[in-house]
Amino acid sequence: MNKLKLRQALELATSICIGFMSLSILADPQDKMLAGLNEKQPQYADIAMQIWDFAEVGYQEHRSSQLLQDTLAAAGFEIERAVADIPTAFVASFGQGKPVIGILAEFDALPGISQSAEPVRQVIPGKVAGHACGHHLFGAGSTAAAIAVKTWLAESNHKGTIRLFGTPAEEGGSGKVYMVRAGLFDDVDAVLHWHAADRNSANAGTTLANKSARVRFSGISSHAAAAPERGRSALDGVEAMNYMVNLMREHIPESARIHYVITQGGEAPNVVPDFAEVYYYVRHPSAEALVGIWDRVINAAQAAALGTGTTVSIETMHGNHAVLPNEALAKVMHGSLSRVGGYSMTQAEQQFARTLAESFGDGHAMLGLETEVQPLRFAQGKGSTDVGDVSWVVPTTGLNTATWVPGTAAHSWQAIAAGGTSIGVKGMMVAAKSLALTAQTLLSNEQALKTARAEFNRRRGPDYVYQALLGDRAPPLNYRNTSQ
Repeated sequence: MNKLKLRQALELATSICIGFMSLSILADPQDKMLAGLNEKQPQYADIAMQIWDFAEVGYQEHRSSQLLQDTLAAAGFEIERAVADIPTAFVASFGQGKPVIGILAEFDALPGISQSAEPVRQVIPGKVAGHACGHHLFGAGSTAAAIAVKTWLAESNHKGTIRLFGTPAEEGGSGKVYMVRAGLFDDVDAVLHWHAADRNSANAGTTLANKSARVRFSGISSHAAAAPERGRSALDGVEAMNYMVNLMREHIPESARIHYVITQGGEAPNVVPDFAEVYYYVRHPSAEALVGIWDRVINAAQAAALGTGTTVSIETMHGNHAVLPNEALAKVMHGSLSRVGGYSMTQAEQQFARTLAESFGDGHAMLGLETEVQPLRFAQGKGSTDVGDVSWVVPTTGLNTATWVPGTAAHSWQAIAAGGTSIGVKGMMVAAKSLALTAQTLLSNEQALKTARAEFNRRRGPDYVYQALLGDRAPPLNYRNTSQ
Protein backbone atom coordinates (compact mmCIF):
# COMPACT_ATOMS: atom_id res chain seq x y z
CA MET A 1 0.00 0.00 0.00
CA ASN A 2 1.51 3.37 -1.06
CA LYS A 3 1.59 6.41 1.23
CA LEU A 4 -1.44 8.06 -0.44
CA LYS A 5 -3.65 5.01 0.01
CA LEU A 6 -2.42 4.57 3.58
CA ARG A 7 -3.31 8.15 4.40
CA GLN A 8 -6.76 7.75 2.82
CA ALA A 9 -7.35 4.59 4.86
CA LEU A 10 -6.33 6.35 8.07
CA GLU A 11 -8.62 9.29 7.28
CA LEU A 12 -11.53 6.90 6.65
CA ALA A 13 -10.89 5.06 9.93
CA THR A 14 -10.69 8.32 11.80
CA SER A 15 -13.95 9.49 10.26
CA ILE A 16 -15.66 6.24 11.26
CA CYS A 17 -14.35 6.55 14.84
CA ILE A 18 -15.56 10.13 15.08
CA GLY A 19 -18.95 9.03 13.79
CA PHE A 20 -19.21 6.30 16.39
CA MET A 21 -18.14 8.75 19.10
CA SER A 22 -20.84 11.21 17.99
CA LEU A 23 -23.47 8.47 18.06
CA SER A 24 -22.25 7.48 21.53
CA ILE A 25 -22.55 11.04 22.76
CA LEU A 26 -26.04 11.40 21.33
CA ALA A 27 -26.98 8.08 22.94
CA ASP A 28 -26.29 9.60 26.37
CA PRO A 29 -29.71 10.94 27.42
CA GLN A 30 -28.24 13.72 29.50
CA ASP A 31 -26.03 14.98 26.68
CA LYS A 32 -29.04 14.89 24.39
CA MET A 33 -31.07 16.93 26.90
CA LEU A 34 -28.29 19.51 27.15
CA ALA A 35 -28.10 19.77 23.37
CA GLY A 36 -31.85 20.22 23.16
CA LEU A 37 -31.81 22.98 25.76
CA ASN A 38 -29.01 24.76 23.90
CA GLU A 39 -31.06 24.60 20.71
CA LYS A 40 -34.17 26.03 22.38
CA GLN A 41 -32.43 28.74 24.41
CA PRO A 42 -33.80 31.59 22.22
CA GLN A 43 -37.37 30.37 22.81
CA TYR A 44 -36.95 30.24 26.59
CA ALA A 45 -35.15 33.59 26.60
CA ASP A 46 -38.15 35.11 24.85
CA ILE A 47 -40.54 33.65 27.44
CA ALA A 48 -38.42 34.97 30.30
CA MET A 49 -38.23 38.46 28.79
CA GLN A 50 -42.00 38.56 28.24
CA ILE A 51 -42.54 37.78 31.93
CA TRP A 52 -39.84 40.35 32.84
CA ASP A 53 -41.83 42.92 30.90
CA PHE A 54 -45.18 41.86 32.42
CA ALA A 55 -43.76 42.35 35.96
CA GLU A 56 -46.95 41.10 37.61
CA VAL A 57 -47.11 41.01 41.41
CA GLY A 58 -48.32 38.18 43.63
CA TYR A 59 -51.65 36.53 42.76
CA GLN A 60 -52.04 38.96 39.85
CA GLU A 61 -49.64 37.11 37.50
CA HIS A 62 -52.36 36.17 34.99
CA ARG A 63 -50.39 36.75 31.77
CA SER A 64 -47.19 35.25 33.18
CA SER A 65 -48.95 32.13 34.43
CA GLN A 66 -50.89 31.72 31.19
CA LEU A 67 -47.73 32.02 29.08
CA LEU A 68 -46.05 29.21 31.01
CA GLN A 69 -49.20 27.07 30.89
CA ASP A 70 -49.52 27.55 27.13
CA THR A 71 -45.86 26.65 26.63
CA LEU A 72 -46.20 23.46 28.64
CA ALA A 73 -49.49 22.46 27.03
CA ALA A 74 -47.96 22.90 23.57
CA ALA A 75 -45.15 20.57 24.66
CA GLY A 76 -47.62 17.84 25.61
CA PHE A 77 -48.20 18.41 29.31
CA GLU A 78 -51.58 17.94 30.94
CA ILE A 79 -52.47 21.16 32.77
CA GLU A 80 -54.53 21.40 35.95
CA ARG A 81 -55.47 25.05 36.29
CA ALA A 82 -56.41 27.32 39.22
CA VAL A 83 -55.37 24.79 41.84
CA ALA A 84 -55.61 25.40 45.61
CA ASP A 85 -58.24 28.12 45.00
CA ILE A 86 -55.58 30.33 43.36
CA PRO A 87 -56.38 31.54 39.82
CA THR A 88 -52.72 31.77 38.77
CA ALA A 89 -51.53 28.48 40.32
CA PHE A 90 -51.29 25.39 38.14
CA VAL A 91 -49.81 21.90 37.88
CA ALA A 92 -48.43 20.55 34.58
CA SER A 93 -47.81 16.79 34.36
CA PHE A 94 -46.36 14.34 31.86
CA GLY A 95 -45.74 10.62 32.20
CA GLN A 96 -47.21 7.78 34.16
CA GLY A 97 -46.61 6.22 37.55
CA LYS A 98 -43.73 6.45 39.94
CA PRO A 99 -41.38 8.04 40.63
CA VAL A 100 -42.89 11.51 40.52
CA ILE A 101 -40.35 14.34 40.33
CA GLY A 102 -41.60 17.89 40.84
CA ILE A 103 -40.03 21.13 39.66
CA LEU A 104 -41.15 24.47 41.12
CA ALA A 105 -41.72 27.54 38.94
CA GLU A 106 -42.21 31.07 40.28
CA PHE A 107 -43.19 34.17 38.30
CA ASP A 108 -44.21 37.04 40.60
CA ALA A 109 -42.52 40.44 40.62
CA LEU A 110 -41.85 42.84 43.49
CA PRO A 111 -43.91 46.04 43.93
CA GLY A 112 -42.42 49.49 44.33
CA ILE A 113 -39.28 49.01 42.26
CA SER A 114 -38.75 49.66 38.56
CA GLN A 115 -35.71 49.54 36.32
CA SER A 116 -34.84 49.21 32.65
CA ALA A 117 -32.34 46.66 31.35
CA GLU A 118 -29.56 49.23 31.61
CA PRO A 119 -26.47 49.26 33.88
CA VAL A 120 -27.34 52.67 35.36
CA ARG A 121 -30.39 53.66 37.42
CA GLN A 122 -33.25 54.20 35.00
CA VAL A 123 -36.84 53.89 36.21
CA ILE A 124 -39.37 52.84 33.55
CA PRO A 125 -42.19 55.43 33.54
CA GLY A 126 -45.53 53.93 34.49
CA LYS A 127 -44.06 50.63 35.67
CA VAL A 128 -44.55 50.16 39.42
CA ALA A 129 -43.09 46.67 39.83
CA GLY A 130 -40.04 44.76 38.69
CA HIS A 131 -38.41 41.34 38.76
CA ALA A 132 -35.89 42.27 41.43
CA CYS A 133 -35.72 38.65 42.59
CA GLY A 134 -35.46 37.03 39.17
CA HIS A 135 -38.69 35.05 39.23
CA HIS A 136 -39.23 35.62 35.49
CA LEU A 137 -36.09 33.55 34.97
CA PHE A 138 -37.20 31.05 37.62
CA GLY A 139 -40.48 30.29 35.85
CA ALA A 140 -39.03 30.12 32.34
CA GLY A 141 -35.96 28.10 33.38
CA SER A 142 -37.99 25.54 35.30
CA THR A 143 -40.35 25.21 32.35
CA ALA A 144 -37.40 24.59 30.04
CA ALA A 145 -36.10 21.87 32.36
CA ALA A 146 -39.49 20.16 32.64
CA ILE A 147 -39.92 20.07 28.86
CA ALA A 148 -36.42 18.62 28.40
CA VAL A 149 -37.20 15.83 30.87
CA LYS A 150 -40.59 15.24 29.20
CA THR A 151 -38.85 14.80 25.84
CA TRP A 152 -36.52 12.18 27.35
CA LEU A 153 -39.43 10.35 29.00
CA ALA A 154 -41.37 10.26 25.73
CA GLU A 155 -38.44 9.14 23.59
CA SER A 156 -37.12 6.53 26.03
CA ASN A 157 -40.54 5.26 27.15
CA HIS A 158 -39.12 5.41 30.67
CA LYS A 159 -41.53 5.05 33.56
CA GLY A 160 -42.17 7.97 35.86
CA THR A 161 -43.78 11.40 35.91
CA ILE A 162 -42.37 14.89 35.60
CA ARG A 163 -44.56 17.54 37.20
CA LEU A 164 -44.09 21.30 37.08
CA PHE A 165 -45.79 23.34 39.80
CA GLY A 166 -46.69 26.89 38.82
CA THR A 167 -46.42 28.64 42.18
CA PRO A 168 -47.60 32.26 42.49
CA ALA A 169 -46.92 34.93 45.09
CA GLU A 170 -43.69 33.73 46.66
CA GLU A 171 -42.95 37.31 47.71
CA GLY A 172 -45.02 37.59 50.87
CA GLY A 173 -48.01 35.63 49.59
CA SER A 174 -46.99 32.05 50.51
CA GLY A 175 -48.55 30.58 47.38
CA LYS A 176 -46.86 27.22 47.86
CA VAL A 177 -48.23 26.89 51.39
CA TYR A 178 -51.79 26.77 50.07
CA MET A 179 -50.69 24.23 47.46
CA VAL A 180 -49.09 22.09 50.17
CA ARG A 181 -52.18 22.45 52.31
CA ALA A 182 -54.31 21.28 49.36
CA GLY A 183 -52.31 18.04 49.17
CA LEU A 184 -50.78 18.73 45.74
CA PHE A 185 -47.38 17.36 46.78
CA ASP A 186 -48.61 14.27 48.62
CA ASP A 187 -47.61 11.75 45.93
CA VAL A 188 -44.35 13.45 44.88
CA ASP A 189 -41.04 11.65 45.52
CA ALA A 190 -38.70 14.65 45.25
CA VAL A 191 -39.01 18.36 44.46
CA LEU A 192 -36.41 20.51 42.72
CA HIS A 193 -36.19 24.30 42.61
CA TRP A 194 -33.73 27.07 41.89
CA HIS A 195 -33.29 30.78 42.35
CA ALA A 196 -31.63 33.70 40.68
CA ALA A 197 -28.40 34.81 42.39
CA ASP A 198 -24.96 36.26 41.78
CA ARG A 199 -23.09 32.93 41.78
CA ASN A 200 -23.54 29.23 40.99
CA SER A 201 -24.09 26.91 43.97
CA ALA A 202 -26.14 23.91 45.05
CA ASN A 203 -25.92 23.79 48.81
CA ALA A 204 -27.73 21.72 51.40
CA GLY A 205 -29.00 24.87 53.03
CA THR A 206 -31.87 26.22 55.04
CA THR A 207 -33.64 29.54 55.48
CA LEU A 208 -35.51 31.52 58.13
CA ALA A 209 -39.06 30.67 59.10
CA ASN A 210 -41.22 33.71 58.54
CA LYS A 211 -44.62 35.09 59.49
CA SER A 212 -46.33 38.36 58.66
CA ALA A 213 -49.50 40.28 59.47
CA ARG A 214 -51.26 43.53 58.81
CA VAL A 215 -52.08 45.13 62.18
CA ARG A 216 -54.96 47.60 61.89
CA PHE A 217 -55.87 50.12 64.58
CA SER A 218 -59.22 51.92 64.68
CA GLY A 219 -59.85 55.07 66.73
CA ILE A 220 -62.05 58.17 66.78
CA SER A 221 -61.44 61.13 64.53
CA SER A 222 -61.74 64.73 65.68
CA HIS A 223 -60.21 68.15 65.15
CA ALA A 224 -56.64 67.84 66.41
CA ALA A 225 -56.61 71.45 67.72
CA ALA A 226 -60.22 72.32 68.54
CA ALA A 227 -61.30 69.03 70.13
CA PRO A 228 -58.29 66.75 70.68
CA GLU A 229 -59.81 65.27 73.85
CA ARG A 230 -62.61 63.76 71.79
CA GLY A 231 -60.22 61.87 69.51
CA ARG A 232 -58.48 58.54 69.87
CA SER A 233 -55.60 58.31 67.42
CA ALA A 234 -55.20 55.05 65.50
CA LEU A 235 -51.71 56.26 64.60
CA ASP A 236 -50.91 56.43 68.31
CA GLY A 237 -51.77 52.74 68.45
CA VAL A 238 -49.34 51.97 65.63
CA GLU A 239 -46.57 54.06 67.16
CA ALA A 240 -47.08 52.60 70.63
CA MET A 241 -46.90 49.10 69.19
CA ASN A 242 -43.75 49.90 67.21
CA TYR A 243 -42.09 51.42 70.28
CA MET A 244 -42.74 48.31 72.38
CA VAL A 245 -41.59 45.97 69.62
CA ASN A 246 -38.41 47.98 69.18
CA LEU A 247 -37.74 47.62 72.91
CA MET A 248 -38.21 43.87 72.42
CA ARG A 249 -35.26 43.69 70.04
CA GLU A 250 -32.84 43.64 72.99
CA HIS A 251 -34.57 40.57 74.39
CA ILE A 252 -34.95 38.23 71.41
CA PRO A 253 -32.38 35.82 69.90
CA GLU A 254 -29.75 37.43 67.69
CA SER A 255 -30.82 35.19 64.81
CA ALA A 256 -34.33 36.69 64.80
CA ARG A 257 -35.38 39.45 62.42
CA ILE A 258 -38.30 41.91 62.77
CA HIS A 259 -39.26 44.44 60.09
CA TYR A 260 -42.28 46.67 59.60
CA VAL A 261 -43.67 49.47 57.46
CA ILE A 262 -46.50 51.86 58.30
CA THR A 263 -48.82 51.44 55.33
CA GLN A 264 -51.45 53.94 56.48
CA GLY A 265 -51.08 56.63 59.12
CA GLY A 266 -53.68 59.29 58.44
CA GLU A 267 -54.27 61.95 55.82
CA ALA A 268 -53.81 65.34 57.50
CA PRO A 269 -52.03 66.49 60.69
CA ASN A 270 -55.03 68.46 61.91
CA VAL A 271 -57.31 65.40 61.84
CA VAL A 272 -56.92 62.75 64.52
CA PRO A 273 -56.67 59.59 62.34
CA ASP A 274 -59.35 57.02 62.99
CA PHE A 275 -57.51 54.32 61.04
CA ALA A 276 -53.87 53.30 60.77
CA GLU A 277 -52.08 50.14 59.68
CA VAL A 278 -48.64 48.65 60.17
CA TYR A 279 -47.34 45.60 58.26
CA TYR A 280 -45.00 43.29 60.23
CA TYR A 281 -42.57 40.50 59.30
CA VAL A 282 -40.93 38.28 61.93
CA ARG A 283 -38.25 35.66 61.12
CA HIS A 284 -36.24 33.00 62.95
CA PRO A 285 -34.47 29.77 61.91
CA SER A 286 -36.85 27.73 64.09
CA ALA A 287 -40.60 27.76 63.51
CA GLU A 288 -41.15 27.01 67.19
CA ALA A 289 -39.05 29.98 68.30
CA LEU A 290 -40.71 32.16 65.66
CA VAL A 291 -44.15 31.43 67.09
CA GLY A 292 -42.97 32.51 70.56
CA ILE A 293 -41.61 35.82 69.25
CA TRP A 294 -44.71 36.33 67.15
CA ASP A 295 -46.96 35.96 70.20
CA ARG A 296 -45.01 38.73 71.93
CA VAL A 297 -45.45 41.03 68.93
CA ILE A 298 -49.20 40.37 68.96
CA ASN A 299 -49.29 41.08 72.70
CA ALA A 300 -47.62 44.42 72.00
CA ALA A 301 -50.35 45.24 69.49
CA GLN A 302 -53.10 44.45 71.96
CA ALA A 303 -51.37 46.42 74.72
CA ALA A 304 -50.96 49.39 72.38
CA ALA A 305 -54.67 49.37 71.63
CA LEU A 306 -55.51 49.24 75.34
CA GLY A 307 -53.13 52.07 76.17
CA THR A 308 -54.32 54.39 73.40
CA GLY A 309 -58.05 53.77 73.70
CA THR A 310 -58.24 52.23 70.24
CA THR A 311 -59.19 48.81 68.94
CA VAL A 312 -56.97 46.47 66.93
CA SER A 313 -57.51 43.72 64.35
CA ILE A 314 -54.76 41.45 63.07
CA GLU A 315 -54.76 39.68 59.70
CA THR A 316 -52.07 37.05 59.26
CA MET A 317 -50.81 37.50 55.71
CA HIS A 318 -48.36 34.66 55.26
CA GLY A 319 -46.21 32.15 57.09
CA ASN A 320 -43.33 30.01 55.83
CA HIS A 321 -41.39 27.21 57.48
CA ALA A 322 -37.61 27.17 57.18
CA VAL A 323 -36.30 24.92 54.41
CA LEU A 324 -35.60 21.38 55.60
CA PRO A 325 -32.24 20.52 54.00
CA ASN A 326 -31.60 17.22 52.23
CA GLU A 327 -27.91 16.48 51.75
CA ALA A 328 -28.53 13.39 49.65
CA LEU A 329 -30.46 15.35 47.04
CA ALA A 330 -28.08 18.31 47.29
CA LYS A 331 -25.18 16.04 46.28
CA VAL A 332 -27.07 14.95 43.17
CA MET A 333 -27.90 18.55 42.28
CA HIS A 334 -24.33 19.68 42.90
CA GLY A 335 -23.09 16.93 40.62
CA SER A 336 -25.43 18.11 37.88
CA LEU A 337 -24.42 21.75 38.31
CA SER A 338 -20.75 20.79 38.25
CA ARG A 339 -21.27 18.93 34.98
CA VAL A 340 -23.02 21.93 33.43
CA GLY A 341 -20.54 24.46 34.85
CA GLY A 342 -20.77 28.23 34.75
CA TYR A 343 -20.65 30.49 31.71
CA SER A 344 -18.48 33.20 30.19
CA MET A 345 -19.55 36.74 29.43
CA THR A 346 -19.00 38.36 26.06
CA GLN A 347 -17.08 41.62 25.89
CA ALA A 348 -20.36 43.55 25.75
CA GLU A 349 -21.69 41.68 28.78
CA GLN A 350 -18.46 42.33 30.67
CA GLN A 351 -18.76 46.05 29.95
CA PHE A 352 -22.36 46.03 31.15
CA ALA A 353 -21.26 44.20 34.31
CA ARG A 354 -18.39 46.61 35.02
CA THR A 355 -20.63 49.65 34.56
CA LEU A 356 -23.35 48.20 36.78
CA ALA A 357 -20.82 47.14 39.43
CA GLU A 358 -19.76 50.77 39.81
CA SER A 359 -23.16 51.40 41.38
CA PHE A 360 -22.40 49.02 44.27
CA GLY A 361 -19.99 51.54 45.74
CA ASP A 362 -18.85 49.16 48.46
CA GLY A 363 -16.30 46.85 46.89
CA HIS A 364 -18.78 44.01 46.39
CA ALA A 365 -18.16 43.59 42.68
CA MET A 366 -16.86 40.04 42.17
CA LEU A 367 -16.74 39.64 38.41
CA GLY A 368 -15.71 36.14 37.33
CA LEU A 369 -17.90 34.21 39.77
CA GLU A 370 -20.26 33.45 36.90
CA THR A 371 -17.64 31.07 35.47
CA GLU A 372 -17.30 29.03 38.67
CA VAL A 373 -19.31 26.47 40.63
CA GLN A 374 -19.03 26.98 44.38
CA PRO A 375 -18.03 24.00 46.57
CA LEU A 376 -20.83 22.02 48.18
CA ARG A 377 -21.47 23.17 51.75
CA PHE A 378 -24.19 23.72 54.33
CA ALA A 379 -25.63 27.24 54.23
CA GLN A 380 -27.88 29.10 56.67
CA GLY A 381 -29.76 31.58 54.55
CA LYS A 382 -31.00 34.94 55.85
CA GLY A 383 -34.08 35.08 53.66
CA SER A 384 -37.35 33.18 53.75
CA THR A 385 -39.31 31.25 51.15
CA ASP A 386 -42.45 29.19 50.89
CA VAL A 387 -40.28 26.43 49.42
CA GLY A 388 -39.75 25.68 53.11
CA ASP A 389 -43.26 24.29 53.49
CA VAL A 390 -42.78 22.05 50.46
CA SER A 391 -39.56 20.70 51.98
CA TRP A 392 -41.40 19.49 55.09
CA VAL A 393 -43.79 17.29 53.10
CA VAL A 394 -41.46 15.95 50.37
CA PRO A 395 -37.65 15.71 50.03
CA THR A 396 -36.52 18.93 48.35
CA THR A 397 -33.34 20.50 47.04
CA GLY A 398 -32.38 23.49 44.94
CA LEU A 399 -29.60 25.56 43.44
CA ASN A 400 -28.65 29.15 42.69
CA THR A 401 -27.14 30.38 39.45
CA ALA A 402 -25.41 33.60 38.43
CA THR A 403 -28.21 35.44 36.65
CA TRP A 404 -27.01 38.76 38.09
CA VAL A 405 -23.72 40.60 37.96
CA PRO A 406 -21.61 39.04 40.76
CA GLY A 407 -21.93 41.17 43.87
CA THR A 408 -25.56 42.15 43.19
CA ALA A 409 -28.01 42.09 46.10
CA ALA A 410 -31.46 40.59 45.68
CA HIS A 411 -34.45 42.97 45.63
CA SER A 412 -32.38 45.69 43.97
CA TRP A 413 -32.66 47.63 40.73
CA GLN A 414 -29.36 46.05 39.70
CA ALA A 415 -31.02 42.61 39.86
CA ILE A 416 -33.84 43.78 37.59
CA ALA A 417 -31.36 45.26 35.12
CA ALA A 418 -29.15 42.18 34.69
CA GLY A 419 -32.16 39.87 34.76
CA GLY A 420 -33.48 41.61 31.67
CA THR A 421 -30.34 40.88 29.63
CA SER A 422 -28.44 37.96 28.13
CA ILE A 423 -26.55 37.68 31.43
CA GLY A 424 -29.78 36.63 33.13
CA VAL A 425 -30.61 34.24 30.31
CA LYS A 426 -27.23 32.51 30.49
CA GLY A 427 -27.62 31.96 34.22
CA MET A 428 -31.18 30.74 33.68
CA MET A 429 -30.00 28.10 31.21
CA VAL A 430 -27.37 26.86 33.67
CA ALA A 431 -30.26 26.30 36.08
CA ALA A 432 -32.50 24.67 33.46
CA LYS A 433 -29.77 22.22 32.48
CA SER A 434 -28.91 21.38 36.10
CA LEU A 435 -32.57 20.79 36.97
CA ALA A 436 -33.08 18.59 33.92
CA LEU A 437 -30.01 16.47 34.66
CA THR A 438 -30.99 16.07 38.29
CA ALA A 439 -34.57 15.10 37.46
CA GLN A 440 -33.37 12.55 34.89
CA THR A 441 -30.93 11.10 37.42
CA LEU A 442 -33.63 10.72 40.07
CA LEU A 443 -36.10 9.19 37.62
CA SER A 444 -33.43 6.63 36.73
CA ASN A 445 -32.01 5.95 40.20
CA GLU A 446 -34.39 4.40 42.71
CA GLN A 447 -31.67 4.15 45.36
CA ALA A 448 -31.00 7.90 45.27
CA LEU A 449 -34.65 8.55 46.06
CA LYS A 450 -34.64 5.97 48.87
CA THR A 451 -31.57 7.59 50.42
CA ALA A 452 -33.17 11.04 50.19
CA ARG A 453 -36.40 9.79 51.75
CA ALA A 454 -34.54 8.14 54.64
CA GLU A 455 -32.73 11.41 55.41
CA PHE A 456 -36.00 13.31 55.09
CA ASN A 457 -37.71 11.02 57.62
CA ARG A 458 -34.78 11.26 60.02
CA ARG A 459 -34.65 15.07 59.93
CA ARG A 460 -38.41 15.46 60.43
CA GLY A 461 -38.59 12.90 63.21
CA PRO A 462 -41.10 10.06 63.62
CA ASP A 463 -43.86 12.16 65.18
CA TYR A 464 -43.79 15.17 62.87
CA VAL A 465 -47.13 16.50 61.66
CA TYR A 466 -47.12 19.39 59.20
CA GLN A 467 -49.03 22.49 60.23
CA ALA A 468 -49.14 25.68 58.19
CA LEU A 469 -47.90 28.72 60.10
CA LEU A 470 -50.61 30.82 58.47
CA GLY A 471 -53.38 28.61 59.83
CA ASP A 472 -56.49 27.92 57.79
CA ARG A 473 -56.90 31.32 56.17
CA ALA A 474 -57.81 31.46 52.47
CA PRO A 475 -55.22 32.71 49.95
CA PRO A 476 -55.00 36.54 50.23
CA LEU A 477 -55.57 37.12 46.54
CA ASN A 478 -55.68 40.92 46.95
CA TYR A 479 -52.68 41.32 49.23
CA ARG A 480 -50.81 43.32 46.59
CA ASN A 481 -53.82 45.44 45.66
CA THR A 482 -53.09 48.83 47.22
CA SER A 483 -56.71 49.90 46.80
CA GLN A 484 -57.89 47.30 49.32
